[in-house]
Amino acid sequence: MISIAGRVMRMAFVSALAGAAAIAWPAFAKGPDSLAELSAQVTDAVVNISATQTFDQKKMGKGAENMPGMPPGMSPGAPFDDLLEEFFRRRQQGQGGELPRQRKSSSLGSGFIIDSSGLVVTNNHVIADANEVTVVLADGQKLKAEVLGKDQKVDVALLRVKPDKPLKAVKFGDSDKSRVGDWVIAVGNPFGLGGSVTAGIVSARNRNIDSGPYDNYIQTDAAINKGNSGGPLFNMDGEVIGINTAILSPSGGSVGIGFATPANTVQPVIEQLQKYGETRRGWLGVRIQNIDDAIAENLGLGATRGALVAGVDEKGPSKQILKAGDVIVKFDGKPIKESRDLPKLVAATPVGKDIELVVVRGGKEQTKTIKLGRLEDGEKVASHETEKDALPGRAVTQSALGLEFSSLTDELRNRWQIKDSVKSGVVIASIDPRSAAADKPLRAGEILVEINQEPVADPADAVKKIKTLKDSGKKTALLVIANAQGDTHFVALPLD
Repeated sequence: MISIAGRVMRMAFVSALAGAAAIAWPAFAKGPDSLAELSAQVTDAVVNISATQTFDQKKMGKGAENMPGMPPGMSPGAPFDDLLEEFFRRRQQGQGGELPRQRKSSSLGSGFIIDSSGLVVTNNHVIADANEVTVVLADGQKLKAEVLGKDQKVDVALLRVKPDKPLKAVKFGDSDKSRVGDWVIAVGNPFGLGGSVTAGIVSARNRNIDSGPYDNYIQTDAAINKGNSGGPLFNMDGEVIGINTAILSPSGGSVGIGFATPANTVQPVIEQLQKYGETRRGWLGVRIQNIDDAIAENLGLGATRGALVAGVDEKGPSKQILKAGDVIVKFDGKPIKESRDLPKLVAATPVGKDIELVVVRGGKEQTKTIKLGRLEDGEKVASHETEKDALPGRAVTQSALGLEFSSLTDELRNRWQIKDSVKSGVVIASIDPRSAAADKPLRAGEILVEINQEPVADPADAVKKIKTLKDSGKKTALLVIANAQGDTHFVALPLD
């Protein structure tokens, strides 16, 4: 038994510990006492943005809310557009008329001033395709804005207004220094109500929400709603560390998951828009894909790393230097941990710069030097590609690993709409749903081009190569698969 005195001593000891925790823990976790001074310091530099677009009502139809290029969770238009549309529809029908063919749509968003002379930053989707953009300052003054440049991939736009006097401006901070748990505030124009301040923390960094090739969002639980798009996310020093861009929400309102494009991603784009009126990104001219454990083992990487080259653009700067099957593990001295690291590094590198690539080819590292082209030039070339004559032939089929292979014939080209630029390989005519192939990114109508980096001539050749791999004790076959447009990707398929 424990004596009463012993119990008293234990209770006193536990009480002391609890008291210490009560003093130390809240002091550490409660955050700033007030955000009033910080809010007052930065809100005058945050603006409301109204963008007006004239469009054909009948051509828009249903689904207009799903405009291309809109980030997940975002939708265009003011919050009361649907109600106004219904009101005018009923009014016109009551008068025996129809809705006007031409209609104006106004979207509301936010922005912030980065230069006292009148440079304003916002999201591209706030002002995209607008005929007229108006910036409303914190004091209510309305100024017409000129669009200096915009970029859809990073979803940023640069505007210019001409004020009567210098404006309050804010500066960008180093977003790479922000940590999960840091306090932040979001300032903007939610639901068109006017300047509002919300607070929260950095919930996560480097988030990929599949909205574009350069995703590395800052996630925050600071409330972000429709109309906050384009507004700044501030750190406690009053520096902009991100542009509030997207929300994850089934209802369109804040559920505590908002995303801001990091300042370090935005700044180089803004500098180019200011200087050139457009972006000028570096371009390697390769298509890449992720590497899983099976592919890493097959290529002799030793670990899952790098970006796998799935194809090389014949008109790109990497032609005759890189080839499908190469794994880029280092770009200009920077390691590539996963495939999505590469596009961001390439895009941020000046056009025309000679860079060194470290690639793994045949299980060995090699160093290559490539002069970067310009991404925008590559996109223009791709949009003007022409097709050539189809290849004749009679279908011959063979099966292996749950896949039915067929020779590439005119009939199959028409059935699967395979481009004539795809000249070699065998068509995957069907996939056994009970096979391991059914669980892989394979579809009927795609073309098997290579097996373990050897070209496939016909269905019999495909079956023979697979048998040879099995007989040699290999566990997987590395397939190069092309879609109907000729874009290729790698698939590691188990041989059992």
